[in-house]
Amino acid sequence: MADLLNPTEIQERASQLSGPTVESKQLRCTRLFKDFTEAIAFVNKLVAPSEAAAHHPDIENSYNKVKLNLTTHDAGGLTEKDLACGPRDFYARL
Repeated sequence: MADLLNPTEIQERASQLSGPTVESKQLRCTRLFKDFTEAIAFVNKLVAPSEAAAHHPDIENSYNKVKLNLTTHDAGGLTEKDLACGPRDFYARL
C-alpha cells in the first residue's frame, strides 16, 4: 500500500497542478462540455491511461458536466500515486 502524503507535501505538489483542487483527501476537478456526447467522449479518453496506471478516478457525469475525484482508496487519502497520475493522465487533458 502507498504511503499517505502529509498536508505540506499535498499542498506543495497540488500547487503545481492546473485545474484540480484538493478537497476531502481527494484531487477534484469539474469540467463542462458542449453536450453529453462530448462529456462521454472525454470520459472514454480516460480509460486507457487509467488502466495503464492501474489507478482509476471516481467519475460523475450529469449531461455535459464531468466531475473527477482521484484518491488512493486503500491508503485512505492522497498518495504520490495520485499526484503522479493527476497531471499526466487525468488533469493534463482538461
